[in-house]
Amino acid sequence: MRNGLQHVAFIMDGNGRWAKKRGLDRTEGHKKGAQVAERIAKKAKKENIRYITLYAFSTENWKRPREEIDFLLQLVVTYLESRIEEMISEDVRLRFMGRIEELPLKTREACKKIESKTNNCGKIDVIVALNYGAKTELVDAFKKIIRAGFTDIEEETISDHLYFPDVPDPDLVIRTSGEKRLSNFMLWQCSYSELYFTDILWPDFDEKDFEDAVEEYSRRKRRFGSVDNQGMNYE
Repeated sequence: MRNGLQHVAFIMDGNGRWAKKRGLDRTEGHKKGAQVAERIAKKAKKENIRYITLYAFSTENWKRPREEIDFLLQLVVTYLESRIEEMISEDVRLRFMGRIEELPLKTREACKKIESKTNNCGKIDVIVALNYGAKTELVDAFKKIIRAGFTDIEEETISDHLYFPDVPDPDLVIRTSGEKRLSNFMLWQCSYSELYFTDILWPDFDEKDFEDAVEEYSRRKRRFGSVDNQGMNYE
C-alpha cells in the first residue's frame, strides 16, 4: 500500500456548484461526479489502497428537491449496474453503507445485487455511503449492543457494532469544494484520520489531485496522541 494508506474516504462535494457555473442542470454535475468517482477508484486500486469510501448520499440529503433525490438514487443504480462485469474482472468489491433498508425498493434490490455479484472480489473494497449519517450509524450500533444484552460497554464494543467493523478506520479523508467540515461522516472512525481539504469541485478532481493529497498525507506525522521518539514534542 502507498505511504501506509489502507483506507481513503472521500466527501465528494461540489457537483451542484460545478453544474451551476456552467449553466447546466444539477443532475449534469452528479453525472460527471459519478465518472470522477470511478476514475479515482481505479487510481486507488492502482496504488494498492485496499479500501475507499465514497460519501454519495447522506441522511440529510433527503431535504433536497424530490427530483434531484430521485435522479441521484437512480444514477447509483444504473451507473453501477452497467459496470458490474467490469468490476468483477477488475476484482473490485462494492459495498453499501447506511440505512439501505429505507431506500426505494429498486435501489435496495440493486444494492443487494451489486454486493452479491462482487462479494468474492478482493483487490479493493469500494464502499458507497448511501443514506448514511454518522449519528444514525452510532444509534444503530447502540441498538445492536442493547439487543445483544451488553451491560459493560467499551470503545471496542461500539466499534464492533458499526456498519462495517471489518474495515479499518480511514487514514485519510479528502473533502472537495472548499468546505472544511466532516458533515456527519464517519465521526467515530475518523477520530484520528488525517483531513485534507481542497477548493477543487468534485467533478474537476482528478488523479493528479488525488496524488497531491496522498503526497501531503505522506509528509504528516501521525502520533495518535503520543509524541515523537526524539526530543520533547508536545504537539
